[in-house]
Amino acid sequence: MKVRVLVRPKSGILDPQGEAVRRALPALGFSGVKTVHIGRLVEMEVESADKVEGMCRRLLANPTVEEYEWEVIS
Repeated sequence: MKVRVLVRPKSGILDPQGEAVRRALPALGFSGVKTVHIGRLVEMEVESADKVEGMCRRLLANPTVEEYEWEVIS
């Protein structure tokens, strides 16, 4: 089965990449963007989704500064 994990900075955590994108957008003609958060998407094929939560907590995300959500996609 395929699993999709979305990892992103927690609210209130400094996101330098997101801030750089937010500042660049008006120069490209895209106004009105108040915040941008850059995260990462991890897709995996696993035999069972039983251990995905543990993978997220122990390796894929830093629970101190990041939040994550995951879903089975097939």
